[in-house]
Amino acid sequence: MADKDFYEILGVQRNASEDEIKKAYRKQAMKYHPDRNKDDKTAERKFKEAAAAYEVLKDSEKRSAYDQYGHDAFKQGGMGGAQGFGDFAGGFSDIFEEFFGGGFGGQSSRRRGPQRGSDLRYNMSVSLFEAFTGKKPQIRIPTYVGCDTCAATGSADKSGPSTCSTCGGAGKVRSQQGFFSIERPCPTCGGEGSSIKNPCLKCSGTGNIKKQKTISVTIPAGVDTGTRIRIAGEGEPGERGAGNGDLYIFVEVQKDKLFEREEENLFCEIPISITTAILGGEIEVPTIEGKKARLNIPAGTQSETQFRLRGKGMSILRQSRRGDMYVQANVEIPVNLNSKQKDILREFENEGGTSKKHSPKSQGFFSKLKEVWEDLT
Repeated sequence: MADKDFYEILGVQRNASEDEIKKAYRKQAMKYHPDRNKDDKTAERKFKEAAAAYEVLKDSEKRSAYDQYGHDAFKQGGMGGAQGFGDFAGGFSDIFEEFFGGGFGGQSSRRRGPQRGSDLRYNMSVSLFEAFTGKKPQIRIPTYVGCDTCAATGSADKSGPSTCSTCGGAGKVRSQQGFFSIERPCPTCGGEGSSIKNPCLKCSGTGNIKKQKTISVTIPAGVDTGTRIRIAGEGEPGERGAGNGDLYIFVEVQKDKLFEREEENLFCEIPISITTAILGGEIEVPTIEGKKARLNIPAGTQSETQFRLRGKGMSILRQSRRGDMYVQANVEIPVNLNSKQKDILREFENEGGTSKKHSPKSQGFFSKLKEVWEDLT
């Protein structure tokens, strides 16, 4: 990255105006921003190259030095010992704030006072029936809660943090190296702009203590594996009374022994007797809500015939309607027949009960086979 021409990276002429450089960078940053190119190392590299180029060319002094000496102006010992710009972390912060409202994830990489609490993740496994009906479980999560001794201020006298005397609350200090002005986090307050003079002994000045927390959550009917539920404010508390993060519940629906799910529809296989398949009849089939539905089987039903029961499938998330249920009839061949039963079947066969006339699948198969033989001859 260091050997590439900064003007070439941004796609501008060397006499480009500040506005042209800014527009060119904005276009590159929007195109290769990591939030838009997940797990794309090439995009991440190009984004960093563009940010590094913009960090230099947007500043008139740095640009002048670059135009005269190229990359040597920012290397160790270049231009009278100037240390360059490190990994451009400070420049990234300015760029993100200008174009994206902050750093990665929409938050500024520069710390300014107490930070919002971290988000928490909880993985929840539910049965297919629970996914159909919804549930309201209570869960216990390890987290941090506000310290009751210091009222979450981090200060033993509950006065809270005081403005840092070194940086005056800015959270940063500047130092001059040659004609470059280098900005660093304040060494006294760590970049927060404030500090605790008399820390609370129980929480060591953080304002939070570790604790198990029990909360009630609502899993709506119709959830599926991968559904993410956000519970605002139930994440970790922020530093010294700052806002809480959020809790995210990731749902995984267990496999069911009877039903298979495809989005809002359910599928199941039901064995039926050979007499029911031949003569027709009515059977009962189970449904996801734990009840039974009646299903008419027409005479001559073939194995693997599928029947549709409208509105007997899964609940649909945030809707009042349901999907459908598909029942596949599998004709069961009887086993362990006695002599009389076998004689009845032989008599059935002798009477032409197994002829092509009564066997549509066999009739179709042998018709196709005859056509194949005729083609071969």
